[in-house]
Amino acid sequence: MAAVPASPAPPTDPSSLVAALRAAGCVFAEDEARLILATARTAGQAAAMAQARASGLPLEHVLGWAEFHGLRITVAPGIFVPRRRTEFLVDQALAQAPDARVVVDLCCGSGALGTALAVALDGAEVHAADIDPAAVRCARRNLAPHGGHAHTGDLYAALPARLRGRIGILTANVPYVPTAEVPLLPAEARDHEPAVALDGGPDGLDVLRRVAAEAAEWLAPGGCLLSETSARQADAALAAFAAAGLTAHRAVSHEWDAHVVIGVR
Repeated sequence: MAAVPASPAPPTDPSSLVAALRAAGCVFAEDEARLILATARTAGQAAAMAQARASGLPLEHVLGWAEFHGLRITVAPGIFVPRRRTEFLVDQALAQAPDARVVVDLCCGSGALGTALAVALDGAEVHAADIDPAAVRCARRNLAPHGGHAHTGDLYAALPARLRGRIGILTANVPYVPTAEVPLLPAEARDHEPAVALDGGPDGLDVLRRVAAEAAEWLAPGGCLLSETSARQADAALAAFAAAGLTAHRAVSHEWDAHVVIGVR
């Protein structure tokens, strides 16, 4: 009788991996170990990933991807990790403009918002832009399979001029942490994500005001601008949208503790 081939050994011992992650302070050590084991191709890679996570690298940077709006978004080291609460912004954009044919994702980071909207709005023309070339490279990888485009540059200056006055959905997940509060962020963000993706100036609204100021020139009639902010910044953000000539309101998710300011041309 022929011998039955032995089952391949798992990449590494799960209990040891969980113990190492828990010792490093990972609250969800079991879940993280499961994701590492599912992603790693070899025992050596799993061990290296666990060591990187234990040293403080964000889990998404360790895995090379983040879950966002039902998708796996590629996330490279040094790139802003999309937050699950920002899925609320995507949902609000789709509710506000379900038939949008031109979408722009400013301050795109990994391009998570643009990618989620490209998937939901099949056939829409989608563009993303960021001032960080590394972020644009990452966004391009996420958008390309869906026909999207990524551009490097400062806000609207990065966009093709032909988009002016045609944008149905304009998302801008701008940096909104006040400068003085950046050092108070969790180490995963403070030490591993670019400051340009976090620091929003003295009151956290410098970039948001710049986005709002030019939005009406780029939005189509009835087009909408959506930006995430904090509860205490929401009133000032609404005022900035209104000052730019947009009809502004806010949407709040208590489940996600998410605050989105929406301005319509």
